[in-house]
Amino acid sequence: MELSIDTASDWASVAVSKDGRLLGEMTWRCERQHSVQLLPAVDGLLARLDVHKRDLRAVFVCVGPGGYAGLRVGVSTAKGLAFAMGLSIAGVGRLEAEAYQFADCRRPVCAVHRAGRGELAWAVYRGPRQEWREIASPRLSTPDVLLAEAPSDALFCAEEGDGVDEMLETVVVAPLRRRAGVLAELGWRRLSAGSVDDAQTLVPLYLREPAIGPAKTSL
Repeated sequence: MELSIDTASDWASVAVSKDGRLLGEMTWRCERQHSVQLLPAVDGLLARLDVHKRDLRAVFVCVGPGGYAGLRVGVSTAKGLAFAMGLSIAGVGRLEAEAYQFADCRRPVCAVHRAGRGELAWAVYRGPRQEWREIASPRLSTPDVLLAEAPSDALFCAEEGDGVDEMLETVVVAPLRRRAGVLAELGWRRLSAGSVDDAQTLVPLYLREPAIGPAKTSL
């Protein structure tokens, strides 16, 4: 079985899967309380499914981009479990997990989220699921640059309530909520292909260096 952890934004999500097939999932709004709420949520989900930590064989974690504090909690928790229990670990990007919800739409999918300073973080992927691939890697840009560089037929998507649609007024942005069950499917694909990470070297993806001081909200 596998545990998936996503703490890339104010929404957090955890899931348990077997060979990538979802067994149970919990998604909630935790604001910036990831360090307080994550482990109790994991323990609660395992208990509800009658799964013991010793049953786990891998942990999949969202590596960002996203909020500095949340990502640090999620990645460090996943790495701690991998070290302590000898689990395989695989990191999955936030933008890929968001875009993958639209993998079968037969168009390029541009996942976007607000990055502060008038910029957006975005990347482009294309399906279908069997041929899923990245066609533009995660990057930061202004809305004008994004619209100029993204495929003209792209489907844009963003986390519900993120405000991306206010910055991209000329396109329709499909709302979504990130789910750890999607992370589980992508993580299992990596694990099955032998594309796992090293728990010692796995780090969050920050497209901008974390801010210095108490207000650390780097993307």
